[in-house]
Amino acid sequence: MTIADTVPRIESSCGPSPIPSFQAVKPLIKQDIIQHVIAKTGLPRNKAEAAVDTVFEGLKKALAAGDRIELRGFGVFNVRPRKTGIGRNPRTGAEVTIAPGKAVRFKPGKELHLLD
Repeated sequence: MTIADTVPRIESSCGPSPIPSFQAVKPLIKQDIIQHVIAKTGLPRNKAEAAVDTVFEGLKKALAAGDRIELRGFGVFNVRPRKTGIGRNPRTGAEVTIAPGKAVRFKPGKELHLLD
């Protein structure tokens, strides 16, 4: 089963729409990924959980170091600087300076674009 199989389609008089209905989409959480690893490999739950945790920790460390993560067939994660901004305090309406920071960006690979 792929992620595309879990995304519902909106039906119209013109046929199925490639736009998913986000109100009905169940998010894929870490426990779901662990279950997929167990189903595919037959590993015991504690080993599958350790494997998924190890992968996520490696991704976090690489992104924290500012490295680019390229997963062929899936996409690319990279860290980009975020500019200083000016926002407003919703309670008082006063202007607040938002400090510059970094944000993780994801660019989907070719295979994810072909899920339509």
